[in-house]
Amino acid sequence: MAEKILRKLMLGFVQVYILNHASQRPVFGAELQEALGAYGHHLSPGTLYPVLRSLETKGLLTSAPKVVDGKLRVYYSATQQGKEILKQAQVMARKLCNSLTD
Repeated sequence: MAEKILRKLMLGFVQVYILNHASQRPVFGAELQEALGAYGHHLSPGTLYPVLRSLETKGLLTSAPKVVDGKLRVYYSATQQGKEILKQAQVMARKLCNSLTD
């Protein structure tokens, strides 16, 4: 039960992480999985790709398919709205994190 609750809470942070990386340069799913895994957040494709689609549906990401080494990859980039939301989320996250350590 606690694991499910923690996982759901972490998905909010994962969305901010995705927006952050997608605002710097186009990123693809497997790349995000690997990067998140380095921080101990192992997301299955069945979890990650619905999050990416949700962010895209909300207008925070755009996607662009590209063939790389004969394989189709979908690259995600933050939209202007996504970048604005990211800035707001970063401010809120800093405030929240600071309140946890006070």
